[in-house]
Formats: sequence, structure tokens, C-alpha cells
Amino acid sequence: MKKQTVNVERIFDANKESVWWAITEKERMKQWYFNLAEFKTEPGFKFEFMGGPEDGTQYKHLCEITEVIPQQKLTYSWRYEGYEGITYVTFELLEENKKTRLKLTHTGFETFPPIPDFAVHNFEAGWDHIINVSLKGFLEKK
Repeated sequence: MKKQTVNVERIFDANKESVWWAITEKERMKQWYFNLAEFKTEPGFKFEFMGGPEDGTQYKHLCEITEVIPQQKLTYSWRYEGYEGITYVTFELLEENKKTRLKLTHTGFETFPPIPDFAVHNFEAGWDHIINVSLKGFLEKK
């Protein structure tokens, strides 16, 4: 089976610390990502949220932090309650000329069942919007 990966990169007009807090603090995350009941940057910490197509099935996402390097890298697993398969989401931060490059990588889609909602193109569109519209708007609001 062919490995499928989603990659999204963006340079934000914000320092690494600001971007790190945006992707790791629950109160900031709910302004651009999902409204999580709890979130901690500790390996082994589990979190969940509901999500899916606006006019379709809502799925319970089950996630677990697997790697944390403060202000550099955050990785967590991403799977769905009641379905096989597990993927991994990694955020990497790199400082570039007083700005921050965020590299998002989401891997493992070949482990999901062949359900249209789990197709890689949906994740490409979703992450593109989340990073290039939602997070950009949050970090660079005037």
C-alpha cells in the first residue's frame, strides 16, 4: 500500500514562542483549531474532540502526545473511535529572520479504512485551511 503524507509549510510573521503557544495552549488553540477540553504538552497525554464535514458525520478523534521538544517539535497520534488505523501529526518550528517557519506533516493515512471522509485529499484541504487561514489569522491579526 502506498504511503500517503500531507505536508503544509508556512512562514508566520511571529516569533517561535508565539507560534509555540498558539499550537500548545488550550485557550489559544480554541481560537484557531479545535475547542479541546484539556491539552498538555506531555508525552502520553491523551485528548479528544469531535469533528467532521459540516454537513456530514461527526467523528470522535482520539489523540495522544508522542513527542515534545519545547518550541521546536510537537507530535501526536490521531485516530477515530470505532475505526481501525492511526496517523501521526507533527508540527515543527524553525526560526527564520525573526519569523517562524511551521512545517506540518501528517502521515499514516494508508492505515485508515477506505471511507471517503478519511481520504487524504480531505486532510490536505483541512490542514491547508487550518494553517494558512485559521492559524495565520490568529497569529497575524492586526
